[in-house]
Amino acid sequence: MSQSVGIRPQVTGDLYAEVQTFYATQMRRVDSLDIEGFAATFTEDGEIVHAGGRRQSGRAEMLAGMRAALPRYKDIATRHWFGHLLIEADPADEDTVRVSYYTLVTQTDREGKVSFQPTFTVDDVLVRRDGVLLTRSRVITQDGPDTRAAAA
Repeated sequence: MSQSVGIRPQVTGDLYAEVQTFYATQMRRVDSLDIEGFAATFTEDGEIVHAGGRRQSGRAEMLAGMRAALPRYKDIATRHWFGHLLIEADPADEDTVRVSYYTLVTQTDREGKVSFQPTFTVDDVLVRRDGVLLTRSRVITQDGPDTRAAAA
């Protein structure tokens, strides 16, 4: 899938740092299997659309899905690495921020062997509630070759 990347208005350094800190906190929660803490970083009605189209709406549904997946993480340490964040403040709503980024997920087993998972592009809508950023929506798209390269 290709994405259009145009010139975007620059956000303040304070907002950039706040968004980076938000993601660092959110991912440390999920990587440490603090699923309740991770779910709390979403709005109550938050939504995730996973690669492949599976949709989870609301914290309760997210928690149920994460609880069911916990056995897969018994003998591994998972780390989410984010980069190339494009952050846009919503000109119509000062409490809304749109963020697009790339993610790489590593998994390390008990012997220290590291495996890499597929890479993804993630598009989030963050909202400020009572002064705190929360994820209102997340769309995760697995990366793949750009179809324009095959046509060349």
